[in-house]
Amino acid sequence: MKKNFFALTAFFAIALCSCSKSNKTIIRLQHIEEGVSSPNTIEELKDAISKYEERVADIQLANSQIGIWHKILATRYLDKKMYGEALKSFQKALEYYPDNQNLYYYVGLCAGYMSHASMDFDADGYSEKRENYLRLSEDAYSRAIEIEPRYARALYGLSVLYLFELGEDEKAVPLLEKLLTIETKNIDAMFLLARAYYMTYEFDKAIGMYDKIISLTKSPERKAEAEANREVVQNAAYSN
Repeated sequence: MKKNFFALTAFFAIALCSCSKSNKTIIRLQHIEEGVSSPNTIEELKDAISKYEERVADIQLANSQIGIWHKILATRYLDKKMYGEALKSFQKALEYYPDNQNLYYYVGLCAGYMSHASMDFDADGYSEKRENYLRLSEDAYSRAIEIEPRYARALYGLSVLYLFELGEDEKAVPLLEKLLTIETKNIDAMFLLARAYYMTYEFDKAIGMYDKIISLTKSPERKAEAEANREVVQNAAYSN
């Protein structure tokens, strides 16, 4: 580039952020910087296009890097379990990469954690902030799945949200069934699906899922957990 990149981006930051400058003033300053005013001839027009193409490329590069830095910052916050700050940074990263399913997944994850921190300080039995975080989490996971329908982590995260936070157990069933076509030996997903079947009164399917866990798992603890849960489901089935 003929001009220093950092000087260029600094100029644009000032020009774009200042509310006191009109669009005409900004354009005039751009003309002065680039040495382009009102091109008329073929050569002048070609020269103007070339100079502004360089400017656009610089801005694109800067925006791309800013988005990456927001994502890196968000993961640093996430590592430190600073979910509120991580959420803000992931949301900023989405401004630069609005079709990135991973960013939506992490927004869903952080919003879920933040819902736990939204206590009912007014002691009125309801926390609007908690509900808003839960719905944000749902929307973010759903958007991730919309972008990448086979995104296993988002399928799992949304299922957990429905089963343990929103009380919408029936919505978890198709998500987990789909997840298990992608990750056929995901024991955690099997436990969730067995629970979802149980909560929706599909006792035979729940028992079958626990049987599958018992046959697949090599963990004595998980096997014992599945056997105990299977007995609970059987008792529920016999009593109905």
